[in-house]
Amino acid sequence: MTTTSLILSIVLIGIGATLVMDLWTQLLKRLGVTTLNYAMLGRWAGHLLNGRVCHQAIGKADPVRHELAWGWILHYLIGLVFAASLITLAGQGWLLAPTLIPALLFGLCSALAPLCLMQPAMGAGFFASKTPTPLKNCLRSLATHCIFGLGLYLSALVLSLA
Repeated sequence: MTTTSLILSIVLIGIGATLVMDLWTQLLKRLGVTTLNYAMLGRWAGHLLNGRVCHQAIGKADPVRHELAWGWILHYLIGLVFAASLITLAGQGWLLAPTLIPALLFGLCSALAPLCLMQPAMGAGFFASKTPTPLKNCLRSLATHCIFGLGLYLSALVLSLA
């Protein structure tokens, strides 16, 4: 596999998996379930550029110019990084014959990023411990990242058939 085709595969799989995750969160929203507002990710990143890593409550931090757009861009860039990580761990052979289990396991493990990095930095605590319903929030994050893992698999499968 050439470097160009590998990079293209990572981009397509990362975008595809993130899109599957976004469709899931849209379904949750229609069912009345609160999901992450990507403006808060953009706000956090904007403050990070100014040297502030942690917040008591990101929603109360000063807004950042274009935070919603930055949040969505970062959301998809993170999807690309996760896709590249899975392909690095599973090997390029996985791209030729994708299997579900590595993608699902990786999706579940990727939930550690929000649970152990993003939530504490945004004021929600490790594993959402500072929220009113930590267990519920952790399970929701695990489910969403499992869907992301399914998206990794489906995107790789479609790409392998093309």
